[in-house]
Amino acid sequence: MDVEKLAQTIAEVKARQDILQCIHRYAHGVDRMDREMLLSAYHPDAIDDHGICVGTASEFSDYIFAFNETQKFATHHVIGTHICDLDGDTAHTETYYLYVSRNRYDPPLSMAGGRYIDRFECRDGRWAIAARKCTIEWDWGTEATVLPAEMLAAFAAVGEISRDRNDLSYDRPLTVDPSRIGKNYPLQAVD
Repeated sequence: MDVEKLAQTIAEVKARQDILQCIHRYAHGVDRMDREMLLSAYHPDAIDDHGICVGTASEFSDYIFAFNETQKFATHHVIGTHICDLDGDTAHTETYYLYVSRNRYDPPLSMAGGRYIDRFECRDGRWAIAARKCTIEWDWGTEATVLPAEMLAAFAAVGEISRDRNDLSYDRPLTVDPSRIGKNYPLQAVD
C-alpha cells in the first residue's frame, strides 16, 4: 500500500470514528441531561426532526430536557447497528437505537426502538449532525403504554418507513421540511 492510499484510509477511519463518537455523545448527553454534550453532536444551524419536536439543536435540547424532567426519572439509549456512507465532507448515516425509560407515571417502564437518520458535515475539521430525522418503529409494554394517537402521528410525519429503498434512510441529501419546524408535541404535566 502506498503512503497516499494509507493516509486516505486513515482519514476515512478517523472520520467514521469521529461520527460514531458524535452519536454516542448525543445519546450520553440526553441520558445525563448534559446540554453542552448534547449540543456538541450538532452544528449550530442543524435541524432535528424528532417527530414530537422539530427545530434547531438548541430548541430540541430545550424540549427534550423539559420532557425528560417532567415525564422521566431516567432514560437509557443503547446505540446499535450503524451504517456510514462517506462522500467527501458529507456523510449519511443510519443508526439503530433502543430506548428505555423509567417513567413518572404508569407504566413505570417503557421501551421503544427506531433509527437516527443523519446527514453529517465536516466543517473546519469537525464532524457533526447537520440534519436529523428520528424514527420510532416499535414500542413495548402493556396496553397502558400505547402512545397517544397525536404522538404517533407526530412520529409518522418524520418520513416514510419501509423495508426497501423507499425508506427515508435513502434520501440524499437528507433534509428536514422547513414547514415542520416548530411543530412540537405539547408537554404534559404528570400528577
